[in-house]
Amino acid sequence: MKTVKLTLIALMTLSLLSCEQQGPILEVTTFNIDEKADLAAFIALDETVEETFTSKQSGFLKRQSGLTEDGQFAVLVYWESEADAAASMDKFMTDATVADYAGMIDGKTMNMARYQMPDGYNGSESDFIEIMTFQLKSDADPAAFAQIDQQVAQQVTAPKTGFVQRLIGENSANEIAVVVYWDTKANSDAALQPFMNNTIAQEFMGMMDESTVKMGRYSTLNTVNINDMQLSNKDKTVALLNSFNTGDTTPISYINPEKYIQHNLAVGDGLAGFGEVMKNAPEGGFKANVVRAFQDGDYVFTHTEYDFFGPKAGFDVFRFEDGLIVEHWDNLIEVQAPNPSGHTQFDGATAITDLDKTEANKAKVKDFITNVLLNHQMDKVTDYISTETYIQHNPAVADGLEGFGAAMKYFAENGLVMEYTKLVKVMGEGNFVLTLSEGKFGKGELTAFYDLFRLEDGLIVEHWDVISPIPPKEQWANENGKW
Repeated sequence: MKTVKLTLIALMTLSLLSCEQQGPILEVTTFNIDEKADLAAFIALDETVEETFTSKQSGFLKRQSGLTEDGQFAVLVYWESEADAAASMDKFMTDATVADYAGMIDGKTMNMARYQMPDGYNGSESDFIEIMTFQLKSDADPAAFAQIDQQVAQQVTAPKTGFVQRLIGENSANEIAVVVYWDTKANSDAALQPFMNNTIAQEFMGMMDESTVKMGRYSTLNTVNINDMQLSNKDKTVALLNSFNTGDTTPISYINPEKYIQHNLAVGDGLAGFGEVMKNAPEGGFKANVVRAFQDGDYVFTHTEYDFFGPKAGFDVFRFEDGLIVEHWDNLIEVQAPNPSGHTQFDGATAITDLDKTEANKAKVKDFITNVLLNHQMDKVTDYISTETYIQHNPAVADGLEGFGAAMKYFAENGLVMEYTKLVKVMGEGNFVLTLSEGKFGKGELTAFYDLFRLEDGLIVEHWDVISPIPPKEQWANENGKW
């Protein structure tokens, strides 16, 4: 490995380090949180993790967390040594006190790297952080790069309004990290274009291998206003359901106070009806674990494990107008034991894929409901359901077409019915499709069927459902009807 030793007197802030070079370790971890995680709850936990875990570890110097406008997090931690950083990370991966925080991170987006720095962070408070990582071109002279880097630091970056500190270091993979701290995002924004136009900066960037350059611009979490974040309708829905767990009242603002049409027939209309239910919550409140969340246009639909007057499995559908929830439908059923194949009402695949196939998958499922369940064309079932893989989560039905057939036989032999009479709505995102249907079940009760299907290569391979009776009108708490 080609290295250059830089003296502290020169303060060539580039760290093309030899083994003897000393300085703190900067650990940079970037990630997105899981799409079902509550952003506000995660930010609150981040502060708790710093106070109760990271800052208590041996060799800890400083920790800062930031968030980009498109939702990527960065956690920067300075350590006295590589060994301290590694020991902390090993403990983090198994420590129960940080499990809730770690569980909100989308693991597939997580990236961690460590850099030895000539100096640690010693600037005043900073509300905005820029991080650029890269490798030099194979023909770049490290000594020449160190010289131009010093010019950039002293002549281009440091004189700008709002500049706090600039650090640079390198890791064992020859990846260089430049970290610039600013007092505010506005001052960082103002300096960005002049930097790109500066001839010294252009020479500096010209020595980088362009294919390796990564740039992140992060507002520190203490400055993030959740209400100003561009949350998707799915994010808002998940936050609303998670508020049962956190007690956070902010997500209530995602419901239109002037228009909230309620189709849960046990709940009064509008925000007043929602509030009445919350007032009657048992000691400890309600709980909600959002297992799956999807968005289709103005609709968001979720698959949730509730503690709502007892353990429940539920599907919820929310309709949005102008970023606010204006309508809600749901179906709930008591949580039951695993089915004959050992599957629960919640386990199974969760990853959303095949976004380009959303409409085709919706059409396939619509045809299945129409042709097989409404029109009883059972000879066509293999046109829609895979003969090789059909994972069933209905509590009473086993996997495969054999399980489906056995359930139908049992119903017929015992004078029971499962009859679909109307397809109400089809929604989907990628490989998942939810249908809302009406029919009869058991001994002929008027029933709502909520069916969630997962598809692969144009065929249904997994199924969850919630089947719940529609009460007679005299029992309704609102006049909106089930649909």
